[in-house]
Amino acid sequence: MTDDTSKLNVKKLVLIVIVIWVILSIIFGLYDLAISIAVVDEASIWGNFGAEYGEVPGYALIVIALATLLGSLFTNLKMQKIPGYVGIVVGVLFVLFIGDEKYVNMGWSFIFALLIYIVITWNKDWKHYRNISGVIALLAVINPLLFVQITKILCGRVRFRNLDPGYTNFTYWFLPPGISGDGSSFPSGHTAMGWMFLPLLITVKDRKVEDPLRIIVSVLVIGWGLFVGLSRIAVGAHYASDVLFSTGAATIVTIFLFARFYSKRNKSE
Repeated sequence: MTDDTSKLNVKKLVLIVIVIWVILSIIFGLYDLAISIAVVDEASIWGNFGAEYGEVPGYALIVIALATLLGSLFTNLKMQKIPGYVGIVVGVLFVLFIGDEKYVNMGWSFIFALLIYIVITWNKDWKHYRNISGVIALLAVINPLLFVQITKILCGRVRFRNLDPGYTNFTYWFLPPGISGDGSSFPSGHTAMGWMFLPLLITVKDRKVEDPLRIIVSVLVIGWGLFVGLSRIAVGAHYASDVLFSTGAATIVTIFLFARFYSKRNKSE
């Protein structure tokens, strides 16, 4: 595939995502409240599972990406694993000394994810994984950290489960109460973390559509992102539009990072 063809495909993909995003944003803008009224069950088992553990795998992937980027600065394969050991120690400290269950779960995810990753890649050069790790790390900064957290502050949208009786303080996503608002519903942080695995689709993009590995990776990545997003709607923590904007941002950012990192790599080869 030529560089011009690749750029054209990226532009088409971005256009498709934007069109779908706009259509759904209009639909959810009209029916956000009705959707939540119809589906929310705060006692939902799968919904609460998503609330409890939906972010954890994303944090594990981010710490692997950061360890890889730092480790790839070394040429010695054994020295490359040092940032991974540091991440494991951080995980242990989280488990032992931070009582908050969220951080305990994060700690265990750091420990197990890094141990498995180090074992699997023991004789591998982490420099080979630098591009995908860079995409993951930048996605984490741009979407969950900057876009989601800043937008939450600016919008101040009240979560469905915190609405007053009669839903009198409900606001549409396009008419948020602003900084003075007393909520942090828009957009969804859990959903943004659920889509942290989206860059892994890059690793299987050149495989045939019927390739088992491509199918498995695609199903797991897309399935997990959808599960986390839908679980947030199910327990009343977010509206459909909250989930949509985190999903759309993750998709667009991943596409642009792919074009930036991988087209640059192809030119240098």
